Amino acid sequence: MDQDQTEPLLAAVRGAIDARRPLRAIGHGSKAFYGDAAAGEALDVSGHRGVLSYEPGDMVITARAGTPLAELDAVLAGHGQMLGFEPPRFAGRGTLGGAIAAGLSGPRRPWAGAARDFVLGVRAINGRGQVVRYGGETIKNVAGYDLARLYAGSLGAFGVLLDVSLRVLPVPETERALVLQPSDPAQAMIDLQRRPWPLSGLCLRGGRLHLRLSGTAEGVAAARAQIGGEEQPDGTDFWRALRDWELPFFGGPAPLWRISLPPAAAPLALPGDWLIDWGGAQRWLRSEAAPAQVWAAAGAAHGHATLMRGGDRRGGVFQPRSAAQAAIERRLKAELDPAAVFAGGRRGA
Repeated sequence: MDQDQTEPLLAAVRGAIDARRPLRAIGHGSKAFYGDAAAGEALDVSGHRGVLSYEPGDMVITARAGTPLAELDAVLAGHGQMLGFEPPRFAGRGTLGGAIAAGLSGPRRPWAGAARDFVLGVRAINGRGQVVRYGGETIKNVAGYDLARLYAGSLGAFGVLLDVSLRVLPVPETERALVLQPSDPAQAMIDLQRRPWPLSGLCLRGGRLHLRLSGTAEGVAAARAQIGGEEQPDGTDFWRALRDWELPFFGGPAPLWRISLPPAAAPLALPGDWLIDWGGAQRWLRSEAAPAQVWAAAGAAHGHATLMRGGDRRGGVFQPRSAAQAAIERRLKAELDPAAVFAGGRRGA
């Protein structure tokens, strides 16, 4: 059902600004676990939904922020297209606005791009009680701050997303899932990425190296013949479950960390259970290690770590920022949300 809730959402924000009352936007709550402790009054944006425009020939779709990802997937699939950054759908409860605000991307990210790379334009309510529009529905070069993409990963710190315009991708002609068991999995991941093969997924779990090939039938077949390995009969299920955090690994009892590193970085000396995605650039860790220990190890490897679920969250969940990063964030916040009405203490990765 298409539903425009711009006016009531704008009224709610203006009322909160006048009363100096913090707000936090919420859709279906699928990512309520993410970020520092939430505060402020919940602003329900789930009713603001519907596809506003879609031009398959231009490969651009614009939809309201409360639109379920499942609805977008269905519309795009009808024209042989898809969301290239593969956002996790969290049991069907994920929405477009939540996906962009969280900035989470799926297994295809190293080869297709991150969530922010697909954002062409946004319409939002800022902290001055204004409806603003940044970017548009065309791909173009941008000088200076690309404010539309700034909303990706911001966790609502700069305003309430109303509409988002995204670049989309064609569904690959064919996909095949393989499993290798190399003697040196870390080196194998590096070697595979040096070859001109149509990779769209590379994940290491328990000594088994999972590959996904996507592209033309001819190109995928040629790569398959050179790579070897075993066909993964349940390959579609594996990559869907990895995308949506439904593998058994994600349901473990220990605190869940997401660590972003250079792909070829050496294994971190941290205790726990690992799942390596993005060809080594995204490393999931279930560990009882202290946050300071994880942050120190990630920082020393030129990366950063986020405590996603569980654990001691009293000191925050994000890698401590440098003084320069914190100063930039303060200036942006002061310009876009001078009354500090948004986010309620949550901040983006």
